Amino acid sequence: MHALFAPADSPLKATEVTLMRSISRVRVSRLAPSPGCIGEQRTFDPRRPPQGRRVCRYNFLAVGECASKIDSECVPVLVAEVLKADTTDLHGQMKQVHERLGNDLSSEDPRCPGSLPEGQNNPQVCPYGLYSEQLSGSAFTCPRPANKRSWFYRILPSVKHKPFTAVPCGNLTENWNEVEPDPNQMRWLPFTIPKSTEKKVDFVAGLHTLCGAGDAKSRNGIGIHMFTCNTSMVDRCFNNSDGDFLIVPQQGEILITTEFGKIMVEPNEICVIQQGMRFSVDVFGETRGYILEVYGAHYELPDLGPIGANGLANPRDFLCPVAWYEDREVATGYTVINKYQGKLFACQQDFSPFNVVAWHGNYTPYKYNLKNFMVINAVAFDHADPSIFTVLTAKSTRPGVAIADFVIFPPRWGVADNTFRPPYYHRNCMSEFMGLIKGHYEAKAEGFQPGGGSLHSMMTPHGPDGECFEKNSSSELRPERVAEGTMAFMFESSFSMAVTKWGLETCQRLDKSYYHCWESLRSHFNPNWKPSQQ
Repeated sequence: MHALFAPADSPLKATEVTLMRSISRVRVSRLAPSPGCIGEQRTFDPRRPPQGRRVCRYNFLAVGECASKIDSECVPVLVAEVLKADTTDLHGQMKQVHERLGNDLSSEDPRCPGSLPEGQNNPQVCPYGLYSEQLSGSAFTCPRPANKRSWFYRILPSVKHKPFTAVPCGNLTENWNEVEPDPNQMRWLPFTIPKSTEKKVDFVAGLHTLCGAGDAKSRNGIGIHMFTCNTSMVDRCFNNSDGDFLIVPQQGEILITTEFGKIMVEPNEICVIQQGMRFSVDVFGETRGYILEVYGAHYELPDLGPIGANGLANPRDFLCPVAWYEDREVATGYTVINKYQGKLFACQQDFSPFNVVAWHGNYTPYKYNLKNFMVINAVAFDHADPSIFTVLTAKSTRPGVAIADFVIFPPRWGVADNTFRPPYYHRNCMSEFMGLIKGHYEAKAEGFQPGGGSLHSMMTPHGPDGECFEKNSSSELRPERVAEGTMAFMFESSFSMAVTKWGLETCQRLDKSYYHCWESLRSHFNPNWKPSQQ
């Protein structure tokens, strides 16, 4: 099992092995080897560990426990087993450090020690009578660096379900021709969250497509969605057969239960649920966020080039869940919702899909805290291009051109001399959608609000408003903190995106006065200017 290793004489850092806070009861345990032979029964029995094979000793430690309590010189350290979490606790979940994004990882629920087969993927009889199932995120023959797959060891395979039937898509769409193209600068006020007293809306029902381009059938394109919801998904899960979801919560925490385990994601964190992974979302009040969906590619860390080996989003800061299962029958029916070729389909089964006892592979969901981004910025003069703030990229087949980049504008120092420090005026061969998680964006302090957004389409001019230009053209240049208490981000794409009817009309959040923010720009041209006057 891949895990974080801690020497016996050093304290275990909370940043290295993390438990969500407020866990009701945590057991620190060591798993002992079990002699005997493998049983032949196919029925899952959590009380019966596999036999006839060596079981490594794993230590389960809570945050604050000291690694010096480990009696071996160097053993794998994992997060604690959560035996009983208060149902009102929003954070009682498990996490494991993702040692390197894309690394081959493995995890087993501590209630079933030894549930991972040893030395092979698909034994004739799996430990505990489990089924083996592979989830492929790439073609079998992809080069090793791009080959993505994970193996599940689950109580029942996902193939056991009734037929899929079409269900209403609501405002989720891939129809990019609903309305005529519009090249104007667009800005949206914060998107409305439905009140729970008026209507219960879960994550799937609260998905709204704002803009996008391309085609899921041909596996090339993107979609930008908003989610606004107020209630948790109950006996329902979602599966995206079209692409990957990069989820950016803006208001409210979301607890995502996946086949790999549970992930709590808070504002200022992101989560990536890759193609084909089933998940369910719990919320704890009125909740809102953004989603960047890509077809035909997976997110990865950008190449660093001359930056070197370190910087931007460091691989060690990405987290993935540890195995957690529920052996639960659902007599009234469990609904699996499948996004397929831009449409929604649903099927019924009589058990929870979150029945994976153990897994291994390099194709997993993961999360990242944006505060861990190592910012690189101009320290002499001029404004660096925003690509220097790229967290994740989904590459196209053209070198250096992305299907989509996820870029952030985090708190940082501004020190450039003789420089207009805010973002420059720009026309771009890429499309730029911007959102705001918190605070105020430096180039437009007013109007661009958390929970809203803006779209500057391909070759559409954009840049600082009049007030920002006047202030920063005459201000004293000294080292200063920029974007303190703020987190703006950008979904940038090489596709020319179309806005949906919901985005232009139905949502009723389009700010039609957006262009006014540049109306105050005035000419400073002086034909008599001389260099000595500078």
